[in-house]
Amino acid sequence: MALEMDERKTKILEAIIRNYLETGEPVGSRTISRYSELNLSSATIRNEMSDLEEMGYIIQPHTSAGRIPSDKGYRFYVDRMMADKEKEVSEMKDMVVEKADQLSELLKQVAKLLAFNTNYAAMITSPQIHRNKLKFIQLSKVDESSILAVIVVEGNILKNKLIPVSEPLDNDTILKLNLLLNTHLNGLSLEEINLGLITLIKEQAGIHTDVISSVIDAVAEAIRADENLEIYTSGANNIFRYPELTDNSRASEIINALEEKKELGELVSETLQAEEEGSHGIQVYIGSETKVGSMQDCSVVTATYELDEGMRGMMSIIGPKRMDYEKVAQTLKTLQEQLDSLYRKK
Repeated sequence: MALEMDERKTKILEAIIRNYLETGEPVGSRTISRYSELNLSSATIRNEMSDLEEMGYIIQPHTSAGRIPSDKGYRFYVDRMMADKEKEVSEMKDMVVEKADQLSELLKQVAKLLAFNTNYAAMITSPQIHRNKLKFIQLSKVDESSILAVIVVEGNILKNKLIPVSEPLDNDTILKLNLLLNTHLNGLSLEEINLGLITLIKEQAGIHTDVISSVIDAVAEAIRADENLEIYTSGANNIFRYPELTDNSRASEIINALEEKKELGELVSETLQAEEEGSHGIQVYIGSETKVGSMQDCSVVTATYELDEGMRGMMSIIGPKRMDYEKVAQTLKTLQEQLDSLYRKK
């Protein structure tokens, strides 16, 4: 009767491979029995390991030693891992698109609410990635001269990067590179991906060091990226309510800044940087304190919000220096708390 690869054998094989990847040492039944999720005796595990050896998934390099994965075992593990990741990426893409649409509409409504409640101009940005860690990488073949790297970081942010290759890579090579990269890099922040680790990965990659370099560059870009910054504004016409801002075309300059949004990027960067350095809460920029040239006669009050760990955005109120600071601060604080509680850790 032919042996079959059931769920228990699959879990034991995966435990053997994970342990071997971590230690580089042959794995015995006692080691595997310590995996709490298996909840099996050493005797049962020995029997299953014997079956796995007979099926060709593991081998015993020495008579008295534990087992190590065979090429067939690695193939089974990688195929399952990549199938799971492909499913996760597919589901995540659908979810991200849906959530992005919902979030965009929500942020537009928040900007309108801020302007309506205060009678000043308002803006809010989409959340940006800060201090994120890598969740996983998926490489896949596009054609003979390129591969696609799908990089997922905390907050389920996906970045796609097309990577040119000097010679065609077969599916086996791509799967081995996937296993190598995910084994060493998953769960690390950009600061933790140091030169020593990169050198180790390149050594293990052999002739494919150029691909590894390109993927690691793409990972760094994905973790740092903020090119998708969106700024939503509302209430620009409220500026005309305040005579001190309507002289000498000041109002049109302010409105132009809100509509063009280019100048606002520096304000966003400054506010989020202050947040990272520990200046939490409400920030107030009066007159020349703001970096936006056209708003030197205004006061700008800002607050950050957090949707997921490491994903922060900024909202702000722009008005005359004689603005009702207490009301503005309270409005920002209330919406900040509502956004935090609505999305965080969902």
